[in-house]
Amino acid sequence: MASRKLTGKDLKKLGFPEGRAIGEAMRVMEIHYKGKSILHKKAMLRKVLDTPALYKKHETLGAIATALLIAEISNKPLTMRQKRIPYSIYGQEGIEPGAINQMEIAMKLPVAKAGALMPDAHQGYGLPIGGVLATENAVIPYGVGVDIGCRMCMTVYGVPPAFAHQSTEALSQMLMDNTRFGQGTFKRPKDHAVLESSLFNEINILKSLKDRAWSQIGSSGGGNHFVEFGITEILNPDNEMNLPIGKYLSVLSHSGSRGLGANIARHYTKLAMDMTKLPSEAKHLAWLDLDKAEGQEYWLAMNLAGDYASACHHQIHERLAKALGEQPLAMIENHHNFAWKEQDTNGNEIIVHRKGATPAGEGVMGIIPGSMTSPGFIVRGKGVGESINSASHGAGRLMSRTRAKQTLSIKDVKKHIKKSGVTLIGSGVDEAPQVYKNIHEVMKRQHDLVEIMGTFHPKVVRMCGTKEARGGFTEVD
Repeated sequence: MASRKLTGKDLKKLGFPEGRAIGEAMRVMEIHYKGKSILHKKAMLRKVLDTPALYKKHETLGAIATALLIAEISNKPLTMRQKRIPYSIYGQEGIEPGAINQMEIAMKLPVAKAGALMPDAHQGYGLPIGGVLATENAVIPYGVGVDIGCRMCMTVYGVPPAFAHQSTEALSQMLMDNTRFGQGTFKRPKDHAVLESSLFNEINILKSLKDRAWSQIGSSGGGNHFVEFGITEILNPDNEMNLPIGKYLSVLSHSGSRGLGANIARHYTKLAMDMTKLPSEAKHLAWLDLDKAEGQEYWLAMNLAGDYASACHHQIHERLAKALGEQPLAMIENHHNFAWKEQDTNGNEIIVHRKGATPAGEGVMGIIPGSMTSPGFIVRGKGVGESINSASHGAGRLMSRTRAKQTLSIKDVKKHIKKSGVTLIGSGVDEAPQVYKNIHEVMKRQHDLVEIMGTFHPKVVRMCGTKEARGGFTEVD
């Protein structure tokens, strides 16, 4: 066979790993074996590939051998702990085995320091939804999750709750006019200071995302995200909201960082998996070292996505406050799918990942939603160390989206919603109330973690659907 240059495809077929080893092989072959046939070149490279250590000091093949040895070391999975470190489970009887198995794997990571599993837990990617994981100087993109900084936000108004019953049509129209879901965006998005962050010019991945972030600001995602009017009842006068016992008209929203957060998550998850090789069962738990540029960069991008998610909620609530012609008496906001720098009981810094779990430090306020036909709960954290100062972020899924579509009758779901006195705009059968755990049972299982300060009962709910007409379930986008 006539002599020709080797290509990357040739080397991949031989089994060369992508990266420096391919470059070195092509360079050496072109300089030292230029006149040799392609078969001869491949034969030589096969020998080096089979036993690179034997050729490390070879005059011409040493550079290839060294690159192969480096690749072998960098591609070798890190060693996991033989035994997992202890962690707390709240409401184990209500948690599927898959979620527990994922938590068991996470607690064998070399960087793991502590963990806890909330009663709303169910299986996800890497860390389970409802999983809390503390690490040492390491951040796990999939431990944070794809929808970075997803959160709950509630505004409470001095409007009689009877308004929610008497003005269903008006409230529905307010939601139609002032909220957008999924692919829907506003024709004229409102500006916000978060879009002026210098990080959009300093971090490569963010440069390409600014226009999308601008177009989607003030909107909500698909799936289980919602904006709803409902009735808040304050049960405890000793609350940080300074609200007397009583009932109030309220707005509750649930959404995250939209395309901005999703693309940040994808980019840095891939980077983490390339840089931190783990056994296959743990590969989605790959981390970035916070002492390295990649880890610092993700940390900044994650925090920007969190700020953006908050800005989206604030704009939603600003629009609805204007539509109501009222100023809120109080606002509660708490987020999940995030990582925080906190301290353990010995005062050491830890990185706390809460994926589908919320902060519940002593005195920290939050809201834990149920479903569109069951109440949410306004809570105050008790600061329990065993839970890593955390609580659930909702009721948690009882049924997968696929199973919901296969087993639930739209007619029966509509009947259930109507009986509950809830008006629904959009949504899909995979978000039916029946797919969620019993929120009352979930709250019982975390009684030690939070104190109930009040409740929220949904009355007019808007979610994402292919048709956003009023009156029942459609297939989701």
